[in-house]
Amino acid sequence: MKFLIDDSRPIFVQIAERIEDDIIDGVLPEESQVLSTNQFSTFYKINPATAAKGVNMLVDEGILYKKRGIGMFVAEGARTKVIEKRKEQFFEEFVVTMVREAKKLGISAEQLTDMIQRGDNA
Repeated sequence: MKFLIDDSRPIFVQIAERIEDDIIDGVLPEESQVLSTNQFSTFYKINPATAAKGVNMLVDEGILYKKRGIGMFVAEGARTKVIEKRKEQFFEEFVVTMVREAKKLGISAEQLTDMIQRGDNA
């Protein structure tokens, strides 16, 4: 498990993203058990309520589910759901911003495509 390193974003969001990263990477396959909120709080030295907020965010999105008295588990189809969510975030955070800036600078779609391809080969 990685340590939290970004002080500019809420810790509960980082907890949720770490779980999502583990799901995408296959470290947490579907139906596998996730660390408990107490384990997260001990590892990261944070309040258990903060850890619970991150975990519950994923429960609300259907990525994790609770087994009463046992713990949290990765839901069926979670990896696909997380990847689609991240693709949409990528589009909103990077593509839309890039296209707006390109228009502002007078960069054509063709020039932008060339730049992306150059970046792919860098």
